[in-house]
Amino acid sequence: MKTLDRFLNYVKVYTTSDAGSTSTPSTRRQFDLARLLAEEMRGLGIEDAHVDEKSCYVYGTIPAAEGCEDCVSLGLIAHMDTAPDASGEGVNPQVIRGYDGEDVALGTSGHILSTKKFPHLKKMKGCTLVTTDGTTLLGADDKAGIAEIMTVAEQLIKNGIPHGKICIGFTSDEEIGGGARHLDIEKFGADYAYTLDGGAETEIVYENFNACSAFFEISGFNIHPGDSKDRMINASLVAMEINNMLPACDVPAHTEMYEGFYHLTNMTGNVEHAKMHYIVRDHDLGGFEARKRTLSHIEKTMNEKYGPGTVTLNLVDEYRNMVEKIRPCMHLVDNAREVIREMELEPDSSPVRGGTDGAQLSFRGLPCPNLGTGGHAAHGPYEHITEEGMERVVKIVLGIIKRYASCPGNEMQSVPAQA
Repeated sequence: MKTLDRFLNYVKVYTTSDAGSTSTPSTRRQFDLARLLAEEMRGLGIEDAHVDEKSCYVYGTIPAAEGCEDCVSLGLIAHMDTAPDASGEGVNPQVIRGYDGEDVALGTSGHILSTKKFPHLKKMKGCTLVTTDGTTLLGADDKAGIAEIMTVAEQLIKNGIPHGKICIGFTSDEEIGGGARHLDIEKFGADYAYTLDGGAETEIVYENFNACSAFFEISGFNIHPGDSKDRMINASLVAMEINNMLPACDVPAHTEMYEGFYHLTNMTGNVEHAKMHYIVRDHDLGGFEARKRTLSHIEKTMNEKYGPGTVTLNLVDEYRNMVEKIRPCMHLVDNAREVIREMELEPDSSPVRGGTDGAQLSFRGLPCPNLGTGGHAAHGPYEHITEEGMERVVKIVLGIIKRYASCPGNEMQSVPAQA
């Protein structure tokens, strides 16, 4: 089966996760795709493919090819859920063959996939472009990664390509920070792994944000406005005051590359009670800790001004910058770069302004950089991908696997530059 055909099948399965849920997985609908994938894997000959009924993770192993038993065991990981930022139900992809490189109307939604806003579209002229119909996201994040891994698996099994043991994992709830939390690393069985959850197909990510969520809860004092002199505490105004104490330039709209930010994702409230949620990001660990101290200082200042208990701050760490765990095994990055260059493409190792399952897994003992999938503009109606981009990712992953099959596991750091 072609990678595109797989992808079109997977995106039609509704798998959106739910940040407000307390269950694991956060939505039962993710099991629909998990069971479909396990069945498809068994059909390919992956005999141990199965769904973990507690976590909704899919596991499967392709044993090492003959003569490659002592080679590195590589893991390939992608996530099944789609982001709650936009609807993932009723996805109706538009497939445009021989794309002309111009603006694309997204169904009858009124949304336009514009070459002005997305200049890289011009480079996709002549390709098979897949877009949304403007009413949902597409789900290339990360069903493109799933489709690419499944195609890699099929080609390894059917075409006799040399490979060490390949461990496949599809996770749930990545979009809400839970993707790697329940992965059983010992059961998974890989020495190293790659997530396929990035953007352009030439992307190799091994630097990401340190990340946490910050929750402010504000208790006001509501009294008749005609009799409120020196007594009323308007919780909504305190919330606005808190936001104004943060540097105005440290927001996503004014930062790039290694620059961190505070991002107010939502705020609700009235005079009596208000809530605010921020995501806090910084590549530098020292800068990240300084941002958290700033928020704690604001909490302290507000309570000194308005009275104890007026403002409560809860900081929840989410993931760390994987670079410190990848540096000791940079062969993972170097081999991916070499494969991409052999395809006469230029690898892109820019720091990602987000996080992946690989960040958590790296700190849990499984070094795991992230590869691109070919997808663009994730989490909204402008999401798009090309068939050609997905096929390039398949070739990149197969190339990496071949390189690691060229030497024993105890020599993996000296994999030759030209395998």
